[in-house]
Amino acid sequence: MVTPLLAIARIAFVESVRQPIYPAMLLLAGAMQVFNTWSTAFSMEYTTSSEVVKDNKLLLDIGLAGVFVFGMLLAAFTATAVLSREIEDKTVLTVVSKPISRPIVILGKYLGVAGAIFIAVWVMSLSLMIGLRHGVMSTAADDLDMPVVVFSTIAVGGTFLFSAWSNFFYGWSFPQTLALTLAATLTVAYAGLVFVGPGWQPQPVYQIEWERNRQWVTTEQYLDQYDAPPERDYDPDNPLGRVSGKRVYFPTLLPQVSLACTATLMGILVLSAVATAASTRLGQVMTIVVCSGVFVGGLLSNYALGRVAYSNKPVARAQSAVPLLPSHAAFNSPGDSFVISLDSPILQPMVAGSAIYYGTSPNGFLLATTGSPPAVTVSVNETESITVTRSGTGRASRPPQSDDYLFESPTKINPLAASVHALIPNMQHYWLSDAVSQNSPIPLAHMARLAAYALLQIVAFLAIGVALFQERDVG
Repeated sequence: MVTPLLAIARIAFVESVRQPIYPAMLLLAGAMQVFNTWSTAFSMEYTTSSEVVKDNKLLLDIGLAGVFVFGMLLAAFTATAVLSREIEDKTVLTVVSKPISRPIVILGKYLGVAGAIFIAVWVMSLSLMIGLRHGVMSTAADDLDMPVVVFSTIAVGGTFLFSAWSNFFYGWSFPQTLALTLAATLTVAYAGLVFVGPGWQPQPVYQIEWERNRQWVTTEQYLDQYDAPPERDYDPDNPLGRVSGKRVYFPTLLPQVSLACTATLMGILVLSAVATAASTRLGQVMTIVVCSGVFVGGLLSNYALGRVAYSNKPVARAQSAVPLLPSHAAFNSPGDSFVISLDSPILQPMVAGSAIYYGTSPNGFLLATTGSPPAVTVSVNETESITVTRSGTGRASRPPQSDDYLFESPTKINPLAASVHALIPNMQHYWLSDAVSQNSPIPLAHMARLAAYALLQIVAFLAIGVALFQERDVG
């Protein structure tokens, strides 16, 4: 069973990367990243903390959106090329006529398409990362990052020359050689940019920066501006004019952006499963329509269905949450208390003894506390903070945390809307650009949950594809 599966996957992968549309999409996505560095200089955004700052935020948003859209279209094109076209041309008979089950055919085709999509997203993500390394050209007076220009030109130009030479002398497929060689050369170019600075000077893989007066500066810059070394100028109480933060900054290796690209890859792999299932019955145009519909519907599902499925109105948001006593940190015994500082004064005072609910979603989805009887109550209510106490009844899955939304009542659930919302792939889960721009660290635990969510959707859509293909007449 494994040998036929791998053989089908290998053939599907080769067929995918040999499609002329495949390298064309990669080059078009790369060209878009080049033009983005000239055209995204109007965000007027100021920030002192993030892997991407100022106009580069818009560069990241547009670039990552391009990866998502190009990946979706490429998934539809490749899936129809390796399955729908074979069914129409009846060449799939050479496979199903052998002692190979149809589920193996579907799974093998998907694995081949997924491998091609992985290579494509890798190339497009490298183009995005190289674009972020160069940065936005805000004015005509800005200098080009010459190592980026030179390394990228050599990578792309060398790829074209090698692909043309291999095709002429050895008869290798030009699209396949171009796509695979581009993945290798861009990887080498990006690796070189990690160690070479904009002025051709060697640069470290990471730098330590210090925040003072809402600006991040390196240790050398700090010593030039202030008398005390930053390590001795740190004050946890954060008085004005003292060091208030420290971070490890990667000039070219952007870990959070890499995680955002990985999440985008997961979403595109889900769309590849949709395309594979649709191509068992539909042609290329309708497969693209179905994938586009799932993509757009998944982006709008929170607005169209989520706010109807789960209804609640937060009264405040936690800025920080600390236990009243160290022994209360577990928050699992009656009487344990937490002091919650609010990000803004609460508009309507809470009555002491009333129930309080909290969770990470502003519409009350998956609250950390049970509805009735209340697990957590308000014990002290002040203008900018409240103290909550664990009661002896109900369930609280965790203590309150910073950025939690606070509610006065349990969340109302619409079963029909909630069921439809759960069935539609939520593409918003795979969009993590906002987290990077807002300097919200992406936990690895979240990436693990996202991978499990994507895997369940892939299995579900492939099961639908198998069911559709089982009854398909291919003779």
